[in-house]
Amino acid sequence: MPQNPFLVPYSTPHQTAPFDKISNADYLPALKDGMTQGRSDVATIVNNPAPPTFENTIIALERSGDLLGKVTSVLFNLNSAETSPELQKIVKEASPMLSEYRNDIGLNEKLFARVKAVYDQRASLKLNPESAMLLEKSYKGFARNGANLDAKGKERLRAIDKELSQLSLQFGENVLNETNEYTMLVADEKDLAGLPDYVREAARATAKQKGKEGWVFTLQAPSYGPFMQYADNRELRKKLYMAYNGRGFHGDKNDNSAIIQKIVNLRYDRATLLGYKTHADFVLEESMAGSKDKVQSFLDELVTYARPAAERQLLELTTYAKAHGLTEDKLQAWDNNYYAEKLKKEKYDLDDETLKPYFKLENVLDGAFTVANKLYGITFKERKDIPVYNPEVKTFDVFDKDGKFLAVFYGDYFPRPGKRSGAWMNDIQGQKVENGENIRPHIVNVCNFTRPVVVSTTETKPSLLTFYEVTTLFHEFGHGLHGMLANGTYESLSGTSVPRDFVELPSQVMENWCYDPEALKLFAKHYQTGEVIPNELIEKIRASQNFLAGMANLRQLRFGLIDMYYHNQKPTGETISQVESRIDSVTNLFPHVDGIAVSPAFSHIFAGGYSAGYYSYKWSEVLDADAFEFFKEKGGLENKTAADSFRKNVLEKGGSEKPMELYKKFRGREPSPKAMLRRSGLIL
Repeated sequence: MPQNPFLVPYSTPHQTAPFDKISNADYLPALKDGMTQGRSDVATIVNNPAPPTFENTIIALERSGDLLGKVTSVLFNLNSAETSPELQKIVKEASPMLSEYRNDIGLNEKLFARVKAVYDQRASLKLNPESAMLLEKSYKGFARNGANLDAKGKERLRAIDKELSQLSLQFGENVLNETNEYTMLVADEKDLAGLPDYVREAARATAKQKGKEGWVFTLQAPSYGPFMQYADNRELRKKLYMAYNGRGFHGDKNDNSAIIQKIVNLRYDRATLLGYKTHADFVLEESMAGSKDKVQSFLDELVTYARPAAERQLLELTTYAKAHGLTEDKLQAWDNNYYAEKLKKEKYDLDDETLKPYFKLENVLDGAFTVANKLYGITFKERKDIPVYNPEVKTFDVFDKDGKFLAVFYGDYFPRPGKRSGAWMNDIQGQKVENGENIRPHIVNVCNFTRPVVVSTTETKPSLLTFYEVTTLFHEFGHGLHGMLANGTYESLSGTSVPRDFVELPSQVMENWCYDPEALKLFAKHYQTGEVIPNELIEKIRASQNFLAGMANLRQLRFGLIDMYYHNQKPTGETISQVESRIDSVTNLFPHVDGIAVSPAFSHIFAGGYSAGYYSYKWSEVLDADAFEFFKEKGGLENKTAADSFRKNVLEKGGSEKPMELYKKFRGREPSPKAMLRRSGLIL
């Protein structure tokens, strides 16, 4: 019988995960071995007869459970990007065990006593800032997760954590099921009026793949988004809109309504058990913002800027729509993207059909690599011998300017039935220094872009990205750089291990280069002719950057306010519709529609890590706009002053110091919101 690949040293290049050797049968045995090893590591710390020290307690705890981390990083990456019913079953079985394991450590009284003993000596230990941060986080990790509870409280905490882990998994599975199960078959070609050729070709290919005649549209982003933008058939737009925005809200096996209520209540119970007023108080204590009141006032203030602009823009859009076929008094939500696309085309003579030929996926990816090279001196070299979990995944070695190996980068760019929607970055191996060796990270970017389309037996049209997809690739690549350039000592503080409202800074800074003429000319080249994107198109992209920005801002603020309403108070018992209606009175400009809701498919806060944290996207926009002004002040891509400071003080540092201190070291001052408001056209 072959040995479990997790239990032996990897023999792959850079000790990357041997996806070609890992089978589903390997996970649970390796997880159990990892938990046994982790408990043994903790027992060694607890039973050490020597007095507690930073080395024999804090560092020893930091380095415990390596095998378990090795297994879970692969398992949970695949459960997001390449799942199956069998893998989902494994994760469901594993999650409560992992929750119990974490609680066994977090609620271990003897272990906490040793950690506290070191923490109490902190003033005399003369630790460097990174080690001081590790000590603080280690202590708070226990205190914030129940170490000070009595036996009854600890038992209750274990039960809550176990149930929450299962509910979050079920929430995510339900959204995935809803997304995958829905198809809209169009049999009459007249109903495709308005759709560009690339959308029709993709829909025909999907129909063929599913054994159907005609054109099939799905709720995957590359299908749903273009249909809502271009389809003249208003009833079909409404049908697809209702399906997408009704996910998890149909009262069937995939309904998430009851799960949301349970999650919100359990999070509140957990927070109050630990001595906090609400879940938001618990979460935000360790954030850059610092408190729920600061976050709430931040969101409310931005609404005061965004709402008037959004109302003006909606009036303009409605007036345009009425002049171009809309017979109703009010624009409906399923009309928004359709008429916005037409108005944008009229105002700026710009649309995705014009731009897509300049944004072949391979060129855009190479553009991200080139921008990173210009800024930070790093280079990427594709490899064919690193095992991958799907043949579509590309792998690259990443090297620093001195030729030293920095990271492995995985790129996974197309939708599949086993992949959840959206885009994200993960690591399969984190960065750390151990026994004098700088162990370099293995970073994954996952997206869902339009696939290449087979047009005929002799022609395949490559993956051509919308401009939104271009910014998405750069965004996730920015997260990737945060991981790849990490240069800390402790893995738990390395890379993207930072407060939620700081983690989006590197990603959103990268998005800015998509609007920069200097950067665009490096990679925006016509896929057939090789022509560099003309200056007039670049100017149109820049001119249209603020197009309907008030409406876009209000939409993001709506999500942030819904998140905060669920988590910044005692659960109200209101239904999902009642909660959203309350927030919509401030943030939604379109007529109310029964049968749909944001919350039941709001995976960021109910299946991901963004609960009481969705505001961080807007918070990070303040940071990234302010930061990018610094890049431009210092000369853009060609002047390394800002890039060197950003790499040294942000990308390399991870969570080794307080985020505001790191930002001030980079920028020379605290961030100002004015750059973001100017960029969005909300102030002059």
